[in-house]
This record gives sequence, C-alpha cells and structure tokens, in this order.
Amino acid sequence: MNRVAVTGIGAVSPIGNSFDDSWNSAKAGLSGITPITKFDTFHLQWKVAGELKGFDAGRYLSKKEMLRLDPFVQYAAAASIMAAEDAGLLFPHSIPLSAGVIIGSGRGGISTLEKEIQKIYSSGFTPHTLRTSAYLMSSTTISMASSYVAQKLGIKGYCLGISNACASGTSAIGEAYRLIRTGYAGPILCGGTEAPICRICIEGYGASGALSRGNGASASRPFDRTRDGFVLSEGACILVLEDYMSAVKRGVKIYGEITGYGNTTDAFHQTKPSSEGESRAISISIDEAGLKPDDIDFINAHGTSTPLGDKTETEAVKLSFGRKAGHIPITSIKSLTGHMLAASGALEAAFTLMSMREGIIPPTVNLKERDPECDLDYVTETRKAKVRHAISHSFGFGGLNAVLTFKRSDS
Repeated sequence: MNRVAVTGIGAVSPIGNSFDDSWNSAKAGLSGITPITKFDTFHLQWKVAGELKGFDAGRYLSKKEMLRLDPFVQYAAAASIMAAEDAGLLFPHSIPLSAGVIIGSGRGGISTLEKEIQKIYSSGFTPHTLRTSAYLMSSTTISMASSYVAQKLGIKGYCLGISNACASGTSAIGEAYRLIRTGYAGPILCGGTEAPICRICIEGYGASGALSRGNGASASRPFDRTRDGFVLSEGACILVLEDYMSAVKRGVKIYGEITGYGNTTDAFHQTKPSSEGESRAISISIDEAGLKPDDIDFINAHGTSTPLGDKTETEAVKLSFGRKAGHIPITSIKSLTGHMLAASGALEAAFTLMSMREGIIPPTVNLKERDPECDLDYVTETRKAKVRHAISHSFGFGGLNAVLTFKRSDS
C-alpha cells in the first residue's frame, strides 16, 4: 500500500478568499458570519449566513464561463487552481494525464435552479416570452464541479462527483486517498464545494429546525448550552493528494499524510444522527491507520451547533475513546465559518493538517455556557499543541459518516 501525501491546498471561504487567508483568520478566531446580502430576508426568521466576501471569480474564469457556471462550480474551479499551483503542478510542469478529480457537493447548482424557477413564475408561464438558459442542466449537475475543473486544468484521468450530504467533501478526500493508497498514479484533486445561500435552502433548512435564529456572529455556537442550529455557508476547499514517494521526488512541500478513512451509514433515520454509527466510522479510520485511540492527539469536530448533533457527536467520541475522550483537544471550525456543507469537511481536513504542521489549534468561538451533555476538552482559545496524529469528522443527513485520520509529516 502506498503512503498518501497532501501536497497542495486551495480554498475560498467565509473567512478568506485563499487558503492562507482562511487559516490565518481561523487562528485569530475571526468569524465570517454576517447578515445575508444575496436576497431579502425581511420576512424570514433566519438572517445570517457565511457568505464569501469580495471573491472575484474573474481571477480564474472568463466572463462567458461565469455566465454559464453556477457559483458552486466557480468556487471549485478557483480553489482547484490555487491547490494545483500550491502543489507545483501548474508551473513549470503541466498536470500529468494520470491526474484525477473527485469533488463533493450536497446541493450542487441549487441557486441557479432557483433563479430559473423564479424566471418562469415571473413570466406568468407565457411560453413565447420564457427563455431558460441552455446551460441550466449542465451547470447545475453535481458532477460539473469535477468535470469542469478537469476541463480547466486539462485533467483526463479519473473523474467523479460525489453527493453524500454534509459528508460529501470528506468522502471525496477519502475516496481519493483509497485510490492513491491502492496504486492509482495520481495526483488527485479532491474536496468539496457549495453555493447554497438562496431562499429555498434557507427556508428548507429552517423549516426542518436545523438553522439558528441568531442574528449575529454568535449564531453558530457549537457545544454551547444555548445553541439552536447551524448557520448556512458557502465556499470550496480542494486538496491535492499524491503518492508520498512521488511527492518526495518532486521536492514539493508535504502538508501531512492521510493514513485512514472510515465511511459508515447509520441505517437509522433520515435526519437524526446515531452516535453508534459515528463511532464506528471513527474506529474504522483509526484502525486503518494502524493506530489505537490513545494515539490521537486532536479531533477536528463536525460540530454544527445543532442541539442533537453536537450531543450525539460527543457521545460518539466517548464511545470511541473511552476514558481518554475528555483529554483530547477538540475544536469546531463551523463556529467561525458556519456550515459550508460539503466544503466544510474539506476545509476542516485542511485545517487539521495545518494544526499538525504548525502546532496550533484554532478556537471554537462563542462557547460561553458549557452544555453538561457536551463535556469534552473543547478548545475555546487558540492553543499550542504538539499534534502527531489527528482525526476530522463529517456527518450528514441520512446517517452518512466520514472520518479521516492524519499523520504529521516529517518532511
């Protein structure tokens, strides 16, 4: 089995229009949650989101491309170009034919679909005045993120779009890890992308009881006693995975290694999570890495800020780690970014690698009143820590669980 290295990262998020900016904001505990500007929320109970700020797709795409592509594809393209450049795949060398792309998204082009439906209603359903975009179907399909990134970068190898709810980004990284580990030449660009900040998503998640009704940056407060739901967000994060020895030969920096991947389903409920199913994913990932629970130095939690989700995740950690559970530092990046759906798992994986590389754990902000049922070692201020092995969790609707295990690189 091959060792799997991460050699490039690119991101656009509510806390930065590059991965470096996002990481620096996270270390500083800077929130990206602000009032929604994409549509009028006057009659809605949910007023805030994690929107990108000042993002310029024109740095990566032509005007024609931007007109034809849903924002979730634009975000994926931007993050992928940055990741490929970071990995030294663009200059001076071109990306090899064996390269691949695996990108996850839960909602795909839903904002473009909403706009087209609004166009139909505003036309009064008059056929001769209605003109639906010829690119509507192609630009909104979930696989378009992967296939357009491949087109943009000239990648002609393995290509896959994944939709596994909020675990999509982590699952995409996990599937890429499996390919490289078992001999696929690679490299593979993988991660998640989302552009779900539109009325139908806000009202849909809100009606399900999943969204916070908070009006400020403190609306996302994972593990806090007063938490009342997550904050919907947008963005993308892409990692470059390749065989470790290939990376060494190329002389590129290595952020760290992926050593394990656990993927399970609860077979339990459409929206309610199961601590048993989550715990199995954690254990499978750690076992595949050849480690024991006592070897894990840090947990990057799913931590969405929903009452049931955070409680269940805490129970899963206790099931997996026993007496050590209360002694492992845990943080939730979603306290800063909100919930970027598929993109969150990928960004959290990237931040986990940086925590190992720099010895710094970003804080879980807004945790003011400890929930007695969430009683682990949540990091509430930026903390220095020696992290050799770490895990990152992602759990989605339908009981879809994905967990990655990482190892600090000595390179």
